[in-house]
Amino acid sequence: MFVDEVTIYVEAGRGGNGAVSFRREKYVPAGGPAGGDGGRGGDVIFAVDPGLNTLMDFRHQRHFRAENGQPGGPNRRHGRDGEDLIVKVPPGTVVSRESGEVLADLIYPGETAVIAHGGRGGRGNAHFASSTHRVPKVAERGEPGEAGWVRLELNLLADVGLVGLPNAGKSTLISVVSQARPKIADYPFTTLVPNLGVVTGYGAPFVVADVPGLIEGAHQGIGLGDAFLRHLKRTRILLHLVSMDPVQATRDPFSDYQAIQHELALFSADFAQKPMIVVATKMDIPGAHERLSAFMKSLGDTPVFAISAVTGAGVDDLMWRVRQLLDRHPAPPPERRAATQRPPVRGFQVVAEEPGAVRLVGDVERRAAMTLWGNPEAERFFCEYLRRRGVVQALKRAGVGDNTAVRVGDGTLLFRDDDLVFAETEYS
Repeated sequence: MFVDEVTIYVEAGRGGNGAVSFRREKYVPAGGPAGGDGGRGGDVIFAVDPGLNTLMDFRHQRHFRAENGQPGGPNRRHGRDGEDLIVKVPPGTVVSRESGEVLADLIYPGETAVIAHGGRGGRGNAHFASSTHRVPKVAERGEPGEAGWVRLELNLLADVGLVGLPNAGKSTLISVVSQARPKIADYPFTTLVPNLGVVTGYGAPFVVADVPGLIEGAHQGIGLGDAFLRHLKRTRILLHLVSMDPVQATRDPFSDYQAIQHELALFSADFAQKPMIVVATKMDIPGAHERLSAFMKSLGDTPVFAISAVTGAGVDDLMWRVRQLLDRHPAPPPERRAATQRPPVRGFQVVAEEPGAVRLVGDVERRAAMTLWGNPEAERFFCEYLRRRGVVQALKRAGVGDNTAVRVGDGTLLFRDDDLVFAETEYS
């Protein structure tokens, strides 16, 4: 089953907590703080696997979590870093947030991108010792890893794309020139998903992509083709197949040709820049040659390759012509969708919540996430950090009243007597 769009949840590992510990050695009185740092959380990394060509596996597994870092230990022992999680994706996968922010465009085999970064490990109490605070009983929690829903969109990588109305003979052609085995039948919309085939025997191998047939209004979402036209954006050549079958046709081939050209132009102006070969198909059917003559007269100087994929007539000539055009138009580096660069969060803001409460948002939230709530000394350190950052002055400028709850991360403080104290416990 072919799947080219999925939404999954990724969560990087949380950093390990720092340790509160003191040296306990014989003949070393008052050895001092010796708590080690926590390990870093594992990243979620996407890696291109050339053996994949669908996102089907992500229909069965939607959540991906990397390993957390381990906590620090005594004697300054550093916690073990969490293992990175490697997620394999097919070439041509674009990863973006639900907001549309592009995280990565993965094209080449073996290419990797970090989609969610692991959290930093918390510092142990050995980092908090000073000349005035020699016995610190404070450490940091590990930082949470990045997490969220991301959208995966697959753009197939092929050299040649086949376009045309339903039942134009695209599936039959790709089955003849490659090992691809798409469904073939004498009714429209036999092809419901794109098919890839590798063509050999005509110089260097090349990849052909067959997408579901187009109908009028495809660029607006009518029919099946518009959902898969993006798979042709990275192709180098287009083969426009037009059926010469007088029995199945509802109008003349030239009108069919114009309708598809119109849909391609409306979907993307880039298609007009690609080399295109017009292919008249089903020439083994009685009456096809008469329709071909009228079709070529309407086209004027545009060359047409007449083939019958069933008998093989004209197929070799067509493939050698494709080979010539591919040699004449070497593959440029695939255009990537540029990853959105998010500026680092700096500073903070005071945001009003319900009456009697405000929230601090910004870079102070990261420090709050690493505070050991419930540890009096850790909370004192956090209060002092906020004072140094100018939070008290900012609250005054914002007109925050006495006994207003000040929330930051998971913690709640009180703004009282022009200072910050913890809401549940006040320390002397």
